[in-house]
Amino acid sequence: MGNNTVIKVEGLGKKYILNKSGASKSDTLYGNFLNGLRNLKTITRKKETEEFWALKDVSFEINQGDRVGIIGRNGAGKSTLLKILSRITPPTKGRIEYGGRMASLLEVGTGFHGDLSGRENIYLNGSILGMSKHEIDRKFDEIVAFSEIEKFIDTPVKRYSSGMYVRLAFAVAAHLEPEILIVDEVLAVGDAAFQKKCMGKMEDVSQNYGRTILFVSHQMAAVQNLCNKGIYLKNGQLVEQGLIENVIPTYLKSGAQPDSQSFYHRTDRTGSGKVKFESFKLLNENYQEIDNAQSGSDFFIEITINATEEITNYVASIGIDDDFGTRITHLSNDTSNQLPSVLSKGTSKVLFKIKRLPLSSGIYTFTLFSSSNNEILDWLQDAGKIDVESGDFYHTGKIAPEGQGKIYLDYSVSIL
Repeated sequence: MGNNTVIKVEGLGKKYILNKSGASKSDTLYGNFLNGLRNLKTITRKKETEEFWALKDVSFEINQGDRVGIIGRNGAGKSTLLKILSRITPPTKGRIEYGGRMASLLEVGTGFHGDLSGRENIYLNGSILGMSKHEIDRKFDEIVAFSEIEKFIDTPVKRYSSGMYVRLAFAVAAHLEPEILIVDEVLAVGDAAFQKKCMGKMEDVSQNYGRTILFVSHQMAAVQNLCNKGIYLKNGQLVEQGLIENVIPTYLKSGAQPDSQSFYHRTDRTGSGKVKFESFKLLNENYQEIDNAQSGSDFFIEITINATEEITNYVASIGIDDDFGTRITHLSNDTSNQLPSVLSKGTSKVLFKIKRLPLSSGIYTFTLFSSSNNEILDWLQDAGKIDVESGDFYHTGKIAPEGQGKIYLDYSVSIL
């Protein structure tokens, strides 16, 4: 490993064995008992399994002071890679060399002991990083001030909200002087102001103190602003690495968003499953299916959903992002005060009508979210894409110039 190299990865691979003939589960003790009896008949039968490589033959080097953005769509292997680098999960093959102590912020709920107070967890984490009590004392006030939870520092962290937890966890990870700081999407839990504060802190410790940052995010604007290097993963394999201004365009041009308009069988979703998003269509103002939407024209996004039971106060939302993952707008039947009295069991359709589409040409992705009475039913990130073509938004016979922004405004100009 070179003098300036802090992480060297060679031929890294992670394999999981999927049991395709596993026992089904029941919601009742009696049901599970019956399943157990049925499985006794097949106890001597060879189990049907399948190999799944979450990472395959990944190699790269990271130098001291690099700020590395790890990008790729859901299921690309980003989180698996970070867990292996953080020594949470062992690799199946390959080797890793490190040069310095490491702090990781991967998931809300990991890294702290729930029964200990915030104060006690700060000292516990510092000890794990190999710091003396004197070193932790020197950083303690700075950590608490950054986290903005002074009133709760002596409260057990199991009583913290997810936002409070992330505030303290990031403050600890960033201030206890690790040579390598690994941060996953967990920062998305915090509010916008705190996210900006965290990004500034990561840039500061990297540029001014030579710390190395590994950062995973779906927001390309955040990755581009923070990182100078990039690693692009797809289906567990490394597609490209190098300067971030070269890696991001490769990712964006690669068709990183799913092409299929059906997502019923996707497993990378969150929620109870009482209602599931099944598929979507884009329709023009005459309710005809279209491949592309056009600026300035009315169009519909039709979402097919399936409910396993009757649902009250059903909320369906769409968040539309630009090609850098920045949220452009949010549509919801809750915000528009159009909640159904009851969503019937079975298949239904949710129709979002967008009048005079105010987006300039480009490819936009959307996330789907549904809830009922504060329960998340289905949450599907990167659910699909909307290809927008230039159109006569202003009805003047002229097309607005390209590259001058993402949004068209309904405006007028007067010269007095």
